[in-house]
Amino acid sequence: MSYERDYVPIPPPLPVWRVRLGLYWRLLRGDRPIGWLLLLWPTWWALWLAAGGVPPLWPLLVFSAGVWLTRSAGCAINDYADRWLDPQVARTRERPLATGAVSAREALALFAVLMLAAFALVLTLNRLTVALSVVGALLAISYPYLKRYTYLPQVYLGMAFGWGIPMAFAAIQGKVPAIAWLLYVANIFWATAYDTWYAMVDRDDDIRMGAKSTAILFGELDLVAQGVLYALVFATLALVGRQAQLGAYYWAGLGVAALLVAYQFAIARHRQREACFRAFLHNHWVGAAIFAGFALALWRPTA
Repeated sequence: MSYERDYVPIPPPLPVWRVRLGLYWRLLRGDRPIGWLLLLWPTWWALWLAAGGVPPLWPLLVFSAGVWLTRSAGCAINDYADRWLDPQVARTRERPLATGAVSAREALALFAVLMLAAFALVLTLNRLTVALSVVGALLAISYPYLKRYTYLPQVYLGMAFGWGIPMAFAAIQGKVPAIAWLLYVANIFWATAYDTWYAMVDRDDDIRMGAKSTAILFGELDLVAQGVLYALVFATLALVGRQAQLGAYYWAGLGVAALLVAYQFAIARHRQREACFRAFLHNHWVGAAIFAGFALALWRPTA
């Protein structure tokens, strides 16, 4: 009697270096691209608007790669700063730093390597862009600590996530005009809104641990506050469109984005954790719709 067909070979264990790389990839949220996309879209809004159409290839590559590098670095420093909190929160307790699979020293080393790589890319651009990148680095480093001291870390996230906007104008135009700051303000409102959905997922755990967020600050008026924030997003983007004299495609993009936001309120109206998280993720499509409006409005066919 043969037992050959019942034999299931046991795969050999993975090499240590592959295990470590997998842990680092999870620490940097490489398996969750939503943060990178939410950072990419406003950077691309600014590049297209600053260039009046498709931007030059090198700045486009530098900023696109820089978005991934800085977002990944931000995840590392965020988990380092939150190592007192993440093990106590249901959504984050399995992160590599929270479980001890990755050490605090490793997280800091990854943060430093990624930020240096991003800075090396910026050094290929003009001096104003390099100078602005230093401010961006300070925003990225300091953001994770805000939830200990203020109920507005989501606002600060918007400042950090949107800093690529003035940098993009500096790289393309050599200056940061008023419309760039207007677009920056629009992104602050947008990031505050979508990160409030995110904070609503963790609200109970954050209250228990003494962390702070706009979701806690808004309390029972959270949906009203969200409505005000998104109204401010579209009002500011409307001012951008008017000042830049963008055409029908831009306004159509804003219209699609507004419908997508209405859908977020429809699914998250009962404040259930999973629904609020879905609303947060859905903002990727909002950013994409707005970008499509910019790109189509500024498209110039080649002769």
